[in-house]
Amino acid sequence: MNHEFSIDGLFDFLNAGVSAFHSTAAAAAILEENGYQNCPESAAWQLAPGGKYYTTRNGSAIMAWRMPKGPLTGWHAAASHSDSPTWRVKKLDCAKDEVFAKAETEGYGGMIMPSWLDRPLSVAGRVLVETESGIESRLVHPDRAVACIPNLCIHFNRDLNNGMKYNPQVDLQPIFGAAGGSLRAVLAREAGVKPEEIVDADIVLCTREKAERLGLNGEYFMSGRIDDLECAATTLYGFLDAAPETDSACAPVWAMFDNEEVGSSTRQGADSSFLRDVLDRILNAIPHSAQAQAQAFANSFVLSADNAHAVHPNFADKADPCNKVILGKGVVVKVNASQKYTTSGFTGAAFSAICKKAGVPVQTFANRADVPGGSTLGNLLGHQILMPMVDIGLGQLAMHSAMETASCADAEYMAKAVAAYYNTPIFQPKDGEWKLGL
Repeated sequence: MNHEFSIDGLFDFLNAGVSAFHSTAAAAAILEENGYQNCPESAAWQLAPGGKYYTTRNGSAIMAWRMPKGPLTGWHAAASHSDSPTWRVKKLDCAKDEVFAKAETEGYGGMIMPSWLDRPLSVAGRVLVETESGIESRLVHPDRAVACIPNLCIHFNRDLNNGMKYNPQVDLQPIFGAAGGSLRAVLAREAGVKPEEIVDADIVLCTREKAERLGLNGEYFMSGRIDDLECAATTLYGFLDAAPETDSACAPVWAMFDNEEVGSSTRQGADSSFLRDVLDRILNAIPHSAQAQAQAFANSFVLSADNAHAVHPNFADKADPCNKVILGKGVVVKVNASQKYTTSGFTGAAFSAICKKAGVPVQTFANRADVPGGSTLGNLLGHQILMPMVDIGLGQLAMHSAMETASCADAEYMAKAVAAYYNTPIFQPKDGEWKLGL
């Protein structure tokens, strides 16, 4: 069994999640290790009371659940996302250069572009391989540096340190070695096929640095893809750590969607029907009426888990003066007047009460009134599934950099809070009132 949170387990997940496909495969491996059965969407599902299941979509999004042992009264769900800002390879070996092996890329998500310069990079994703029976997807990730994006030297751009406006087509294209090298050939060897058998690919650049502790006392850690694999891992461990006996009337659900960084509008994103499709199939396996279905949705609760901005040591004025998130000071509840975050007074209060009972400190994040904020998957998930939600996260620095920084203590707080959430019966006897089994 591998359900108890540890910082080493988190680091393993961060290191494994070099692409959304690899994040999903890592989550599926943990679920299977804990006795969860794969239910392909294309197959008929035979769901037994108390059973443990998971399904994937596009190989880059995943959902797991435990079936109730009796009548269904609602769902406890937690949602995160598998993708991070990076560079997507447009096409294998299409760029022509007399000196270097190249394959052109384009930006995926709102990244801090210069953070990708002058560091060893690899590639990761999937290749689509032609077989006798059709097309097969295979994960690939050469475990070595195969590329870099070199800076222009200061001698040729004396004004570089006064600010640089990057053109990604010109300034930020990677090199893959000397002319004559073939990225297709390298990925074919990884996949165990011939280069001509690769008919297409979904490949991104990824950092080579491993997650590691940081600080005089190891209180922080640094890694790529902390946003949002930290939330994905900690909510997964909380989901697995929750006591199964609390599932008798409620179906716990854990979800990790793809494509949040580019709007979530794909069939594997939070703005798709993925969650509703799974919930409908769970309902179809349980005798229920239309009344019971409506009641179940009203008595459900969703955690939208995506990281938050901690106070920056050099730019403290960027934080809202009344809602400063401090690394190591607990789980973050995110609020926004324009409903970019889904937290309401009631859902925020309910989650905070659960955290208090579990001994987990809670912080509040809100943008300064003069700084527009972004949205996350909860806001878009609400387009598809009408359940009460709260947006939560963990404080971090350098969000959307190639390497980010967060707190070890906060990660443990999140896993503990999510386990307590799954263990707490939640019931809404009337609109605007929550009954919590605390």
